[in-house]
Amino acid sequence: MSGSIGLKWDPKNLEIRTKSVEKTLEPLVTQVTTLVNQSGPSKKKKGRSKKAHVLSAAVHKATDNFIVKGEEIAEENPEIRNEMLAAVDEVKKTGEEMHVASQDFAEDPCALTKRGAMVRAARALLSAVTRLLILADMVDVHLLLKTLRLVEDDLERIRNAASQQELLQSFRDYGRSAVELMDQTGRRQADLKDPRRRDDLAAARATLKKNSMMLLTTSKAFVRHPELAAAKSNRDFVYKEVCDAVTTISGIAQATGPSDAHPFEGAGELAAALDEFDQKVIMDPLQYDERRTRPSLEERLESIISGAALMADSSCTREERQEKIVRECNAVRQALQDLLSEYMNNAGRKEPSESLDQAIEHMCKKTRDLRRQLRKAVVDHVSDSFLETNVPLLVLIEAAKAGNQAEVEEYAQVFTEHANKLVEVANLACSMSNNEEGVKFVRMAASQIENLCPQVINAARILAARPRSKVAQENMDVFKEAWERQVRILTEAVDDITTIDDFLAVSESHILEDVNKCVMALQEGDADTLDRTAGAIRGRSARVCNVVISEMDNYEPGDYTERVMDAVNVLKDQVMPYFAEKVEMAVDALSQNPQLEVDENEFIEASRLVYDGVRDIRRAVLMIRDPQDLDIDSEYDEEETISQSETQTKSVASLVGFFQQATTTRQHEEDFIQGKTTRQWMQELPEEEKMKIQEQIDVFKVEKEKLEQEIAKWDDSSNDIITLAKQMCMIMMEMTDFTRGRGPLKTTMHVINAAKKISEAGTQLDSVASQIADQCPDSVANEDLKAYLQRIKLYCHQLNITSKVKADVQNIGGELIVSGLDSATSLIMAAKNLMNAVVLAVKASYVASTKFKRHGLKSPLVTWRMKAPEKKPLVRLENPNEVRAKVRKGARNKDIEPVKALSEFDSF
Repeated sequence: MSGSIGLKWDPKNLEIRTKSVEKTLEPLVTQVTTLVNQSGPSKKKKGRSKKAHVLSAAVHKATDNFIVKGEEIAEENPEIRNEMLAAVDEVKKTGEEMHVASQDFAEDPCALTKRGAMVRAARALLSAVTRLLILADMVDVHLLLKTLRLVEDDLERIRNAASQQELLQSFRDYGRSAVELMDQTGRRQADLKDPRRRDDLAAARATLKKNSMMLLTTSKAFVRHPELAAAKSNRDFVYKEVCDAVTTISGIAQATGPSDAHPFEGAGELAAALDEFDQKVIMDPLQYDERRTRPSLEERLESIISGAALMADSSCTREERQEKIVRECNAVRQALQDLLSEYMNNAGRKEPSESLDQAIEHMCKKTRDLRRQLRKAVVDHVSDSFLETNVPLLVLIEAAKAGNQAEVEEYAQVFTEHANKLVEVANLACSMSNNEEGVKFVRMAASQIENLCPQVINAARILAARPRSKVAQENMDVFKEAWERQVRILTEAVDDITTIDDFLAVSESHILEDVNKCVMALQEGDADTLDRTAGAIRGRSARVCNVVISEMDNYEPGDYTERVMDAVNVLKDQVMPYFAEKVEMAVDALSQNPQLEVDENEFIEASRLVYDGVRDIRRAVLMIRDPQDLDIDSEYDEEETISQSETQTKSVASLVGFFQQATTTRQHEEDFIQGKTTRQWMQELPEEEKMKIQEQIDVFKVEKEKLEQEIAKWDDSSNDIITLAKQMCMIMMEMTDFTRGRGPLKTTMHVINAAKKISEAGTQLDSVASQIADQCPDSVANEDLKAYLQRIKLYCHQLNITSKVKADVQNIGGELIVSGLDSATSLIMAAKNLMNAVVLAVKASYVASTKFKRHGLKSPLVTWRMKAPEKKPLVRLENPNEVRAKVRKGARNKDIEPVKALSEFDSF
């Protein structure tokens, strides 16, 4: 059997395909090039180089080692003994020539002819050794192919098995050979230099592993029920999957030359088109050609708009989102026409006009707005489609277990539509992603879902036809597990190429919609709708928790991850059980005849807690985002959603009233001017005022960094001073962000409440620090600390006063004029002064606590312990979007071409 295996061996091909050959050859290349680079004789003995003699001996010894090892391999593998011995003879011959030439060169290193002769001998030796190592590597390939042939023979016997006993014996043989094949393939995968081939081998190994049990159950079902066409289809599908994986391994093991691009490689079409369009619209006005440039850009844009229209017309795209996409498409069209007109006006000018710069900026803003709506449309689909993904499968299996073939066919249609929807949404997600590796993985996972779907249905048909058959039940269980695993892989892959910010924003909006539907169903006495919609809320909330937990795995544990996980745990462990309890009580009451009364306020409060829980998770996740990187529209969609909800039914209005908690107060009227919040008006301040506010923010950041440096040194686990200082720092940052129209604080009332929290923290800080001051025996340190505490009281009071910051909106000549500089700068100055006072108080507390001997006191109020360095992984965690790219780059940099290593010496 082994003799029929032919190797693709070309003696002239010196391509190094594995890391092991490269690593083995590298020392010899280093020794030879070092020898060749000897620049002249030693100063100790004229005309002789001791180092050259040493290097020559080292090269000769290394060559002998290669010869010995090559002869051993030839004896152990008679199939390629002749080729191996021929390669060994070539190494012997070139090795001797190299030894003679290097000795001559060592005797007279200044002779150019001797140097040239040694270079030619070195090139020949490296070529011969490279051929020997490549042939030795082919031995490993040969052994792998022998095992692969055993697997093929075992697969053929499994396919032809006529009885259960014969099948089980053949499968035991296949199991042993398959394990050996996967082991050898794993070693080959790790050794290959080509990243594409490594990925393909990994995929083939995974296919072998996951299909092994399916091969057994489908074969048993076919042997037991050969009369069922579905059983044969099941068996043939799995058999083909395994055979294709084996063929892939064989092809990659013997492949030479550069690998071909995978059909699933490449960024999303729509995302790539938008990127290219953004690049093309920015040009030198002198390069603008009306007859050539305008049609080209308009054609590109219309192609993008066609793709956007397809997404807008998709069945799961909400009507409101469709309208926004259409509106943004029209805005982009108009922005392009305005930009092209500006290019025309600037034709022939050396310097572009200010209006051209503004048109370019406006163009980029509009394409960015279109991207945002398309991303959200994708996340709308993801949020709706990847929800309760196992329900269609479970319904199908239950019908099959009952032996109801008519219902199986009916639910098979539903299951197929569900699978097609998952694939469609996955492809939509790919179209708007620039993550090439992530897109490739999603496309592969979607393809496997597409292939697996009809086989799951066939397994259900087998069970429906033979509901009492044990092998049919086992087969169904295996396909159920395979489907759930594949859907889980697809879900995680789609999550990887959609941003968590977009996902949380859209999920929050969807949960609000579902909560409103629940309340309406409750008021209308519709128990079925209430139960179904509440199930969707639970599913969406669970998805939010799972996605955020997975996201936190990418961060080092710390304050940020703790706050996020606290918010997740509150929603998961407290809010959702309470909500489920209220839903169950409401459904039970509405299911009675006559219907029982339900406490509507309790139900609305439970719903509000769910919405608040999701919103708190989202805010916690966004806490460390740089404001410059945040997409303002996507960050604060809840305002838009809530304002729209207020115009809906009475139940929705009452629910939003719970969310806002102050819909009729005077403060609410002050915070919403012309339909916008104070923070939104702060975003529209004149540029001059924004610049002045930014100057104050820069000064504030200096004090913030001082405080962070001070508190970062200390462990806060048993130090209330540090804990309170951290809290005050975080709240003050939120307040200053508000003056720039950013951050979690939206209204003046929110800022006032934040100031109250700072005052409370300041009071607690004063209480602890005053006790430290009283216990300090040094009067100077005592007085200093108390003086700083007085400053904290003063600045907390100032912050309370200045927290009533708001944008002044005046109607002058029919135009709204916004101003708010004085109130904003006052707030920032007060925060800066307070920050400075807290820094001084922390330092003074440390001095008062630790630098003086105290009598009669057992232990200090707080423990000043230096913070231990954070634990770091032995290997730095990589960005998942960059890992593969870095591996590829590293692999390319390590390429060694022995023949070229000496090419610089060709002149000799």
